[in-house]
Amino acid sequence: MTEPFLVGLIGARGHTGRELIRLIAGHPELMLAYAVSREWAGRRVTEIAPEDQDECIFEALSAEEAAARRADVVILALPDGAAADHVAAFEEIAPKRVLVDLSADHRFNDNWAYGLPELNRAAIKGEKRIANPGCYATATQLALAPLVEKFDGAPTVFGVSGYSGAGSTPSPKNDVERLKDNLMPYALVGHKHEREATHHLGRPVRFLPHVHPAFSGLLVTANIPLTEEMSKTELAGLFETHYKDEPLISLRNAPPELKDGTSRKGVLIGGFDVSDDGKHVVVVAAEDNLLKGAAVQAIQNVNLALGLHELTGIAT
Repeated sequence: MTEPFLVGLIGARGHTGRELIRLIAGHPELMLAYAVSREWAGRRVTEIAPEDQDECIFEALSAEEAAARRADVVILALPDGAAADHVAAFEEIAPKRVLVDLSADHRFNDNWAYGLPELNRAAIKGEKRIANPGCYATATQLALAPLVEKFDGAPTVFGVSGYSGAGSTPSPKNDVERLKDNLMPYALVGHKHEREATHHLGRPVRFLPHVHPAFSGLLVTANIPLTEEMSKTELAGLFETHYKDEPLISLRNAPPELKDGTSRKGVLIGGFDVSDDGKHVVVVAAEDNLLKGAAVQAIQNVNLALGLHELTGIAT
């Protein structure tokens, strides 16, 4: 039996960190080497992730201390803007270490592979620096990609997610009492995932995000203007052809609901509908913002970087 690849996890206490620990614990080729959390330093990882069998203790490591520790791959599950010191330390101390960054810090950096495997797989394989896509940006791009050459102007995407997408730091967007029986719009122009989808699709996208009281789950509804008429059958057939070899993408004619994305490892796309004139189509996509929108996609990218089968450790 070969030794497992060692994984360092920095920013381990949050919602995504908890999912990553669970996936690493169930992965036959990976083992958690260390977990960094200043708030939880000294406490057992099993307190938030009982699946961990390696008896790891949360540690308050500096960027330099983490870079000096033994690991084959390090996942940065840090807030936006917080990865720079860690990346600098790894560049100096362990430049060949695989880094997967879950923040938005490197999604526009051409020196980092953009880690959306279904659209960018070849560019990810064997890479040392991988930027994990945003949750909304993942669902949005997968809902739009088969049609991108037919856009007649910018699609409008209405998005709704559970409050875990706002992270664990208290804010109105994860205030359960404020969200009760409520739907909260926010960042209605220039949202970072709008810019991300626009950048990587190479076409403008308009995005309207909202948060609602469920903990997790994510839904996007895209209204797409087309340069040529299309029927419902043609629309569904285009998606079937585009994603026929993608095990984490499921298709159905009926529109998915937000709850269909909760706990799903991949993305469910459906609701293929067409306006009376055939020039506007609607596509709906559901995913779990913590899984395919974050942790599952990170493990896909780890697998590709290490030369493993992409879905190792990811139950479909």
